[in-house]
Amino acid sequence: MPVDLIADPSATPASAAVSSAARPSAVDAASPAQASVTDGTASDIAPAVIETADGAIVSASRATPAPARLGTTSVEIVTPRIVAETPEQPEVVPLPESFSGTRRERLRGEPSRAPEPASMLTAERLLDPRGSRRIRPEGFWQRLLFEVTFHLVNVGDSAEVRERKALEARIARAFEGGTRFVPVLTRKGGVGKTTVTTLLGMALADVRDDRVIAIDANPDRGTLSERVPKRTRSTVRDLVNHAPSITDYGQLSSHVSRDETRLDVLASDTDPMLSEAFDEDDYNVVADLVARYYSIALTDCGTGIVHSVMRATLQRADSVVIVSGGSVDEARLASETLTWLEANGYGALVRNAIVALNTGTQATNLVKLEEIEAHFRSRVREIVRIPYDPELAAGSVVRFRDLKPFTRESARHLAALVVDGLPTQRER
Repeated sequence: MPVDLIADPSATPASAAVSSAARPSAVDAASPAQASVTDGTASDIAPAVIETADGAIVSASRATPAPARLGTTSVEIVTPRIVAETPEQPEVVPLPESFSGTRRERLRGEPSRAPEPASMLTAERLLDPRGSRRIRPEGFWQRLLFEVTFHLVNVGDSAEVRERKALEARIARAFEGGTRFVPVLTRKGGVGKTTVTTLLGMALADVRDDRVIAIDANPDRGTLSERVPKRTRSTVRDLVNHAPSITDYGQLSSHVSRDETRLDVLASDTDPMLSEAFDEDDYNVVADLVARYYSIALTDCGTGIVHSVMRATLQRADSVVIVSGGSVDEARLASETLTWLEANGYGALVRNAIVALNTGTQATNLVKLEEIEAHFRSRVREIVRIPYDPELAAGSVVRFRDLKPFTRESARHLAALVVDGLPTQRER
């Protein structure tokens, strides 16, 4: 009797493969039968139901299951996916705004987000170093080598010339944010205060590209205007009277005298009856006008340090120059000037001060200048010796080009030290 195997959908894969050799005894007792087995996959083969010849239904679950046939079940081996870990990136800290822009952008001239001040446009930054090979060097042997090689060999300037140019670069340092005021003062007359003011002003104006003025604020008839060629009879009193109508530099320049170095000098009143009237308020009027058009303003102060003009001068001062002679009493009075400044709240000016030691006085050869310098070096920033020069001793017009080389060098050294102590930037 033929036997049909019908797959049960609810069966499990374990009972899916049934062999005729493994049927129960009830099936074995039947006549030889041909059984058809519907094979399926491991997931859809169910327990078989057996129908005999007489119509009886025998469940295959009663039979002993046959061993699973080899090759009828596929095994899928699943391996875990290997995901490469991304390394942790370091945190990128943005640069400050003032350093925005690459170096290439700066070299190309592309503007950065932070504006640069005008003082950043220096010659060292803007000039092409390749062009320096065509610039004739200074110095006898350096220039001779440059000429005989048809401008192919340029060893540069001599050491002396390089030192001079470095000094001039210090003097020419640019400022931002208004005028720098530098009073020149002492407590004793006749030690060369006006002479030092003249030398300092000429050394500054001769090198710098901006304007420099020296104001004679001596209420007792100063002589600063007599050290330069006189081109006007105007004085500080005239400038004060005309201050409301002055609106440009051309109008102001009509009140000053100018020498060959481009130093402007504003004279004091020549009438003794009027010079005493120049007071603190008058000086402030002059200083406010000067601050519009000049970068550096020197003030030749009187010998007294307690009058009102001195108070206004020191309140505006960015640095001071103290003048001392070479005698014992002159050095002592200069030191007492420093003491007075410290006692009246100007200690910062004292620490930043420059002492100009005038060695052209009569007692210079009788004292130990090294001891005087050692004393002042303990109190101020620097000391400069001003040598004797016939051009200065005459007490008349000073021509900077006619001074001895050592005198000009001393004046430039004094100017460089003064500029070194002035603030480069500040609010107007």
